[in-house]
Amino acid sequence: MYFHVQRLINDIEQDEPDPAAANALQEGLGGQFGEMRTMMQYLFQSINFRGPTAKPYRDLIQGIGTEEISHVELIGTTISRLLDGSPRYQGKKTDPVDAPGAGGATPLSIALDTGNIHHYLVGAQGALPVDAVGNPWSGAYVYNSGNLVLDLLYNLMLESTGRLQKCRMYEMTQNKTARSTIAYLIVRDQAHENAYAKALETLGVNWSATLPIPKTNAESFPEVARLLDLGLQSKQYSFDLTAESEAGRIFQGLSPSQDGTDLDASEQAPEGAPAPISRERYEEFAPGADKELIALIAATAAMEMADIDATFGRLP
Repeated sequence: MYFHVQRLINDIEQDEPDPAAANALQEGLGGQFGEMRTMMQYLFQSINFRGPTAKPYRDLIQGIGTEEISHVELIGTTISRLLDGSPRYQGKKTDPVDAPGAGGATPLSIALDTGNIHHYLVGAQGALPVDAVGNPWSGAYVYNSGNLVLDLLYNLMLESTGRLQKCRMYEMTQNKTARSTIAYLIVRDQAHENAYAKALETLGVNWSATLPIPKTNAESFPEVARLLDLGLQSKQYSFDLTAESEAGRIFQGLSPSQDGTDLDASEQAPEGAPAPISRERYEEFAPGADKELIALIAATAAMEMADIDATFGRLP
């Protein structure tokens, strides 16, 4: 079972909207080496895992896969915020866009020449399960051979390539909203590289000769350096409410990154950051809730809360 805490795994800095940066980030979400790929690959590997004696490896893959769910949420939310209106438009009540198309205004004209037009035509200024050129995400990306060494090697390659691409995305934009998420994912990709590298070492695989991790200068990026100073590249979370995960038997000792840090799998989950719901977008008719519908929503919510109170008692 999976439980959801209504917090983002990392805070997203505020900056002006940037549809072009949003489109670049789509590769990190729905591309061949994006977060949707890692999430589905690791979860399917853990679901199909064979061999009870190898449980620590299953727990490691499952814990990383669970974290990847939060990465999908984080990068999708970041894309949505980068698309929140045309650049430098923050939805002021005095703007004509609050009455869509009023006076011949074209509030969505930005969609014609910036970023991905589908963000505006299909997604109401939100993330989509596609790559940066609009190709739909495909389950064919998922690699699940059933062989532990092969799967771990492939996972290490996947994290390495994902980190390399995110370093390129960082170099494409100065937008603080985009960079705050990109930097976090660069560091967490390194943590997952460390996890799979350590797992391969315990199986006697000389991974550094077989699959050298791409060298980048990511530590020179200010946002990345700050997270590295916190040791985030050497932490792995269990996301386990029952304290049954054995991933810590693998994720321990000196880091394969050779940065002088020790691997630490003692934390259940990070603290996270608030996850507010985005504002309405009148020009997209989203959510398109008029006064009557809002009243119906409120009445329905009141009935549901009354039912919960009657069943479980009033919540604090």
